[in-house]
Amino acid sequence: MTVSNPFLDGTPTPAPGFAFSDPGLDRADHLRDDPQALAALWRNGKVLLVDNEGNTAVDAQRGLLAFDGTSLVDSAEHGIFLGLRDEQAWFALPTETSGFEPSARLDLRSAAALWSAYEASVFAQARAVLHWRSRHRHCGVCGGALVFMRGGWQGRCIVCNAEHYPRTDPAVIVAISDGQRLLLGRQASWPSRRYSTLAGFVEPGESLEQTVVREVLEESGVRIRSSRYLASQPWPFPGSLMLGFIADAEPDEPRASDELEDVRWFTHAEIGAAMSDAPTDDGLLLSPSISISRWLIEHWHAHVAATRPR
Repeated sequence: MTVSNPFLDGTPTPAPGFAFSDPGLDRADHLRDDPQALAALWRNGKVLLVDNEGNTAVDAQRGLLAFDGTSLVDSAEHGIFLGLRDEQAWFALPTETSGFEPSARLDLRSAAALWSAYEASVFAQARAVLHWRSRHRHCGVCGGALVFMRGGWQGRCIVCNAEHYPRTDPAVIVAISDGQRLLLGRQASWPSRRYSTLAGFVEPGESLEQTVVREVLEESGVRIRSSRYLASQPWPFPGSLMLGFIADAEPDEPRASDELEDVRWFTHAEIGAAMSDAPTDDGLLLSPSISISRWLIEHWHAHVAATRPR
């Protein structure tokens, strides 16, 4: 018998509270084609330094450390214009070209847990575009060297004149329910007892809904009936966009794939225990709060609780 799944009934969802969901900067695209304006903004701009490992400079309290443009060596040419906030310009620069050696650095995941949503979003933007720049120095068409323009957001081949732009890889991430249980999986490299919602990259010529069906079947053997989009999260590790879905599934017995060490259904009570302030030492561990995965799990848990008969 098919059981109706209230998880897809169109009930409004809460506003996202995960990392990198802040609007961040006004990217001010109209300024990218104005080198003189960018040079003037650089002089009083704020600059984030990001190294090859994706870490940024921080102060002694592990807070955001933004530099004045004029304090950095030969940097205006190499800086990437991120945008404006309250008429303040922000730029990103590779630490290795800045002429400055930070005494302390912080990774993006840690920053997302410690900083304001706005600061973490600016760091995420800087890390993602600098990663693209560092790995796209030559043309994918002919192999010629690239020169960068438009505030660092466009590469142009000096040989064939092909244009190149920052790449973002879309991936679906899905809270899958059979009406009463939630399907979660784990990778072998994760901490013990850590489980998360299933995710996978969109393939060429594929809709997001088709990706949900394919990825869930490939990773778990569970068949999807229908799905609905909820929210998205930039995930610059190094350059993905996570597209969050909820999905109604058949109550199939899950089977682990080559990508997952284990995949199984969890009850509402098991999810609730993992979300509690005092989880058990041997119980389920969920995705960290900075991720859209955790938000999807919490949304499912709250929705099931709200729609159960009293």
